Amino acid sequence: MFARATYALVAALTLLPAGVAVAGTTKHGGVVSVDPVDTTPHVLDGIVNAIALVGGTVVVGGSFGEVREAGSATVLARSNLFAYDLATGRVLPGFAPRLDRPVQALAAGVRGTVYAGGRFTKTGGAQTRGLVLLRLSDGSPVSHFGAQVRGGAVTGLARLGRHLYAGGDFTHVGPLARTALARLDAVTGAADPSFTIEPGAPRGGRTRIHAMALSHGRLAVAGDFTTLGGLSRAQLGLISVTPPGLVAPNAASPDGSSPGLAPSPAAVAPWRTDAYRGRCMADFPGYLRGVDFAPDGSYLVVVTTGGPGGPDRMCDTAARFETGARGAVKPTWVNHTGGDSLYSVAATGAAVYVGGHQRWLNNPDGRDSAGPGAVARPGIGAIHPRTGRALAWNPTRDRGIGVKAFLAHPGGLLVGSDTTRLGHEYHARVGMFPLPITPGS
Repeated sequence: MFARATYALVAALTLLPAGVAVAGTTKHGGVVSVDPVDTTPHVLDGIVNAIALVGGTVVVGGSFGEVREAGSATVLARSNLFAYDLATGRVLPGFAPRLDRPVQALAAGVRGTVYAGGRFTKTGGAQTRGLVLLRLSDGSPVSHFGAQVRGGAVTGLARLGRHLYAGGDFTHVGPLARTALARLDAVTGAADPSFTIEPGAPRGGRTRIHAMALSHGRLAVAGDFTTLGGLSRAQLGLISVTPPGLVAPNAASPDGSSPGLAPSPAAVAPWRTDAYRGRCMADFPGYLRGVDFAPDGSYLVVVTTGGPGGPDRMCDTAARFETGARGAVKPTWVNHTGGDSLYSVAATGAAVYVGGHQRWLNNPDGRDSAGPGAVARPGIGAIHPRTGRALAWNPTRDRGIGVKAFLAHPGGLLVGSDTTRLGHEYHARVGMFPLPITPGS
């Protein structure tokens, strides 16, 4: 029975899409509204680091302990993770896993499951070191997923069929040494021994993947490294990946208990940029913080921290790069905040949404000030995908630390942060900007 159930899950992971929306895949026909919906729940403390959408369920991870539904006075205890219905905002009563440390990454699974990554060691009474697959029905860990991440945290997750890519600052996955980047079997959690592409030579004291995105057979990784797979890649690289091939259960093991994967090649793509070779403030040796692909995969956008750097540096910027180019690639455009960090980005075709604790966009000459041409975009803003200039969209938010999570889906844009006002309304740490309803739709 276990073998049959496991093989059925393998088939689902290989053939089915991961829920309604995955970062970098949702195309919008226009810019979202500046008026957030009124139904999103409130996170009453801490910070939201990650958002995933599994079917019609929003999963929210971070560092927090209490949530409350919109319009309700009842406070619900939730340990760093909760879920709610996208349409109604109702918090799922049965999904209340107790994670002992913050959640920093999420990815949708299949059949009502979600992957969560972070620095945690336990989920309830189960040992789930750094990475766990949870059932939305009751919050319990899926028993046959046994990933054990050691030596650091998981800060990024992306799934392609039965491959689950994990990034962070860890050193091992199970018994295998894996520095900051690994490919796992999405069913069993075992590290793929054939995937050995490793980031290295960090500027700081530790190799880290700060952000990752997956689209059209390309995995983008951004972080503190200067080599990727032994090739020169300053803080940003692309890896060509292919979906895994499914091997029949009996081919994987004599008793058929664990279906396997056919070899799936991966290689560092012949794409590189020297844009991030320059240094920012000493506190930020690696200063890339967010990356997202356009829905068609034709370009990606990177956002950074780093401090005021001036128009010739990539500190505190958003920048577009074409992914179809080969060799040394220069940015198509760069938009500067003038001294404030950007942490998150979502590209929808109609807009590039950026979030952090920025005060301005269009501000290359700013030095913690509004230079010539700067426009106020406190905490959140949108950039024209072609021109690289700020769009008129300006809902505002309390700046705080910043937006740490975006997720575009067919109905709008989900936002996670550490503050309580979004679009001039009370929306504690979670909000959603809907796409306007057009006549006849």
